[in-house]
Amino acid sequence: MKKWLVTLVSLMMLALPLMACSGNNTGGTNNGNSGNDGNKEQVTLKFMGWEVSPLETQSVKRGIEQFMKENPNIKVEYTTIPGGTQYVAKMQAMVLGDEAPDVFFLQSDYYRDFVKRNSLLDLTDRVTTEGVSEDLIDSAVQLSMVDNKYYGIESCIVAPVLYYNKDIFDKAGIAYPPSDPSKAWTWDEFVDTAKKLTIKNGNNVEQYGVYGMETYYNLIAEIMSNGGNWFTSDLKASAANTQEVKEVLQAVSDLRKKEGVSPEGKLLTNSGMSAAQMLQTGKIAMLVDGSWALQELSQMNFKVGVGVLPKFDEAVTHGQAHMHVASANTEHPEEAWKLIKYLSSEDYQLQNVKAGLWLPNHKSLYTEEGIQKWLTEGVHPDGFKVMIPYFTSSKPYPYALLSSQKIQEDTAAELDKFFLSNQSIDQTVQNIESVVNKSLATQ
Repeated sequence: MKKWLVTLVSLMMLALPLMACSGNNTGGTNNGNSGNDGNKEQVTLKFMGWEVSPLETQSVKRGIEQFMKENPNIKVEYTTIPGGTQYVAKMQAMVLGDEAPDVFFLQSDYYRDFVKRNSLLDLTDRVTTEGVSEDLIDSAVQLSMVDNKYYGIESCIVAPVLYYNKDIFDKAGIAYPPSDPSKAWTWDEFVDTAKKLTIKNGNNVEQYGVYGMETYYNLIAEIMSNGGNWFTSDLKASAANTQEVKEVLQAVSDLRKKEGVSPEGKLLTNSGMSAAQMLQTGKIAMLVDGSWALQELSQMNFKVGVGVLPKFDEAVTHGQAHMHVASANTEHPEEAWKLIKYLSSEDYQLQNVKAGLWLPNHKSLYTEEGIQKWLTEGVHPDGFKVMIPYFTSSKPYPYALLSSQKIQEDTAAELDKFFLSNQSIDQTVQNIESVVNKSLATQ
């Protein structure tokens, strides 16, 4: 077990700041409770999440307050752990020490690893009996189910998108990136626009066309767009050493190394700015980032737009988000389920969807009536509604379908050698294929 814990700590160095959401009408304001709860035995649930966004933490606490009003016999004690490298390592240590909280957040790409090690409460009977999954979009169901069982419920969806500074486009007289997936830019159109928006002063670049394509999280969407994936459809072998993957890796590398329209990551470090601040101040014209970034961007003092990613063959994005799960050893399984059900409710989800942090994972919130509940002027830019089919048809994030995080670690390490060093593309995909197949063979 020590070896497993050490491995997990190192893997957290690659953990993405994947925010989450929550979803299902059946867990709504009422939750099926009445004043009779006051006569029930008082129960205290320990609930744990991460502290990545103060705004998200505030919304979680507001939700807990509402839950406790509706369930007066249940007291919820919420604790946060810093996000990133510390969260999963801490959670695994607590599981190993039989000190896991009753309910907790769990990144989707660690979910199956926890299931594999029997760390999570099986919620299948409760989920199916109460119809919680019936209103979830397809990708949410696929990510929440493991071998036809539920051990958690995906909180919402988040997906990579293309942000842009409208003032920069207006000044250059260039049309905004499309929001309609049926009108998505081809890769060549995207590169051509990035070139036009890259401004040099001698040898110095004052404004880059785009930033953010080189992360493995964003790369996957473009690979899917080209008809490829990191894995075969049965998830039993690597699909990295294919023409579809190699074309995308080379094209993304060319943005920086050949076309000069994208900066190195150290530019952010040296400037002391976040990617969002670079977009705001005109250091970059376009930014590829997760949909969760809209909450921050919408509160910054500039006109931000959002569009679909450029396509190779078809316009594609992928969706995932953190899971709400319960410890397999909780002493209060029914109360833990009540909290998870509430965290999967429309009422709970809407506050973060309205703020731009999350996207809904409820089918009902993508109907004409449902959209009106969350689409918010001043948060969701013009054209955002047109992007809805892009999100509802999002493909499952492939790493979240696997139980081995070593795969993600090894893949990212090889990509760094390609993007940041001089390792050839052929050597890169061969190495990825080799290490991934070795890991998959042990699952």
